[in-house]
Amino acid sequence: MSDAQSVQEEQTAPDFTLPAVGSEDVVKNGQVHLQDLKGRTVVLYFYPKDDTPGCTKEACSFRDANREMQKHGIVVLGVSTDSVDSHQKFAEKYGLSFPLLADTDTTVSQLYGVYGEKNLYGRKYMGVSRETFLIDRDGIVRKVWPNVKPDDHASEVLETIEALHL
Repeated sequence: MSDAQSVQEEQTAPDFTLPAVGSEDVVKNGQVHLQDLKGRTVVLYFYPKDDTPGCTKEACSFRDANREMQKHGIVVLGVSTDSVDSHQKFAEKYGLSFPLLADTDTTVSQLYGVYGEKNLYGRKYMGVSRETFLIDRDGIVRKVWPNVKPDDHASEVLETIEALHL
């Protein structure tokens, strides 16, 4: 998707700290630091924009699966380039029960290789692709889903977590 190399399976997940809204057991002082989540399985999903049809479907599918994921000790993190204020409104509007991280300068999106040129109806622009990274308790990327279809993605992620015994 972008010129940057995307993070691959079996690689150590690149560490980052981003401003965030959401669950206080994960968000500390208004931020999420990936390194602080070592010892827990993390579902890190990147999405283009708050409160748009596909992104809302995907977020609501993670919301609906989040209780089951929490039973397994799994942390769901949604990342877009929207602001913390935008995330707060999005989370409140749809009752999202997991942290949303604000990558407003695209640093983390570039680090994970999900930011680059997109093409919509012949119009080229820079943006975030819909990708998900499953990170195990040791900080290793166990699965990457590129070009995610948002409708029931959370169920697919849960099935993989169960199959990998994470």
